Amino acid sequence: MAVLTATEDIVINKRTKADEFVAPDFYQLDDLLTDEHKLIRDSIREFVKKEISPIIEDCCQKAYFPEYMVGKFGEVGAFGPTIPAEYGGGGLDYISYGLIMQEIERGDSGMRSTVSVQSSLVMYPIYKFGSEEQRKKYLPGLASGKLLGCFGLTEPDFGSNPSGMVTNFKDMGDHYLLNGAKMWISNSPKADVAVVWAKNEAGRIKGLIVERGMEGFSTPETHDKWSLRASCTGELVFDNVKVPKENLLPNKDGLGAPMMCLDSARFGIAWGAIGAAMDCYESARKYAMERIQFDKPIASYQLIQKKLAEFLTEITKAQLLTWRLGLLMNEGKATTAQISMAKRNNVEMAINIAREARQIHGGMGITGEYPIMRHMMNLESVLTYEGTHDIHLLILGNEITGIPAFK
Repeated sequence: MAVLTATEDIVINKRTKADEFVAPDFYQLDDLLTDEHKLIRDSIREFVKKEISPIIEDCCQKAYFPEYMVGKFGEVGAFGPTIPAEYGGGGLDYISYGLIMQEIERGDSGMRSTVSVQSSLVMYPIYKFGSEEQRKKYLPGLASGKLLGCFGLTEPDFGSNPSGMVTNFKDMGDHYLLNGAKMWISNSPKADVAVVWAKNEAGRIKGLIVERGMEGFSTPETHDKWSLRASCTGELVFDNVKVPKENLLPNKDGLGAPMMCLDSARFGIAWGAIGAAMDCYESARKYAMERIQFDKPIASYQLIQKKLAEFLTEITKAQLLTWRLGLLMNEGKATTAQISMAKRNNVEMAINIAREARQIHGGMGITGEYPIMRHMMNLESVLTYEGTHDIHLLILGNEITGIPAFK
């Protein structure tokens, strides 16, 4: 992967607003974190401030994926933080992972998507379901950022119903023959490896590791996006791709395997959305204190204070929800329904704050001078991917009633 410098491709934003950021901690949640948690969070916050905040507005305006950031994410330990250190991961707990996602998404949802796909949807299944040989072959490179990965589940006709997938593979004796297509795949245009879910001849879903360069494997890029513009999105197309048999993930199959990956990713999204909400809240608070109308700052008006008070309340509730969920994840007790609740609640919270914060900024809220519109557009995708807003509602409904309402 060619490493480029930021200054060769994008304009560095000289604004200092990011340097002034103070995360809201109204209920003193820092007291619930260990010194290690705070050290990890603060180091990623500084990394975002230095590496992401100065470039991200220009990247989004140009729909440019800063590929060189993949190596930097590897250097700072953002990839595979919960993967054991023997495979190049961080060996950290899930609260640490959540805090990393929170800080990266405060910078940008697209950047967090790049990281969470690599960690939860590529490294996690290889570690959890792969052979020891597969772990040693792929995980260190993915952890360091020398390799970029993607996750192939969604298809053109099967999103919320992944069990209907038509991508398939046949046993040809000394290899598998893979055919089909996946779409809306983060990282795919630049990915070196893809964890692909497909049906065998018996209709059983299994995971395969597909490598760039395999004949018949292509990754067309998706253009003209209004959302996640600093993230690369594309398709995975398989035309009689010969996949070595040793690339089959051997330790789990069925739809439950990719769903376990999605649980891990959704957990990270629940934390990440808080970061986007924090950035919108802090930008709105500062703007309201500085913007003068009718001879006084707009922060002195009741309606503005109402919005800011609601922002802080909703962020605080989301922080408590994810902290408790992090403890359950650490104990191996978190359920899919609990993770769905956090993902759904926190993303809705964040997008509502982004929309209301845009109003506080007035016309300036639609410009790249402030991060609001970028967060708002990004969150429209986050609201949909890794399980749509309504699907998570039905997951909870099923949990409450015992009656599935998906059909």
